[in-house]
Amino acid sequence: MKDIRIGNGYDVHALAEGLAMFLGGVRIDCPFGFVAHSDGDVAIHALCDAILGALAKGDIGKHFPDKDDAWKGIDSKILLSKVCEMAATDGWKVGNADITIALQRPKLAPYIQAMRETLAGVMDIAADRVSVKATTTEHLGFVGRGEGCEVWASVILIKE
Repeated sequence: MKDIRIGNGYDVHALAEGLAMFLGGVRIDCPFGFVAHSDGDVAIHALCDAILGALAKGDIGKHFPDKDDAWKGIDSKILLSKVCEMAATDGWKVGNADITIALQRPKLAPYIQAMRETLAGVMDIAADRVSVKATTTEHLGFVGRGEGCEVWASVILIKE
């Protein structure tokens, strides 16, 4: 039997006009984006936390603190790559990832496949091992008011 681990991640970012929006490594065409130290890709941040959680290595803030200018404006795909390298160093590989994005607008359906393929490429797994789902909150809470986005991610790591 293979050794497996499960990890869960969660992240939230506020929205503001005039910023670029990146989700799942893909640029989303809209007039607002995420307030963040890095590029603000909340989906990748939750995914990194899920992987780090499965490794029992803390969270993304521990490894890439927002007080460190080395990470200012960084492409979050680089952070995901570094987290996957940490996993590989310990003999682990992502078996699959499941991501749920809660965002009132814009609609994300046109971007889902590109997100799956982009994330799979960074993690060096097949795209059919990456699930990305998008939902709204039916105008409830801070997400529903268009103030922010929240993302949940789960991963299974397999010992190589």
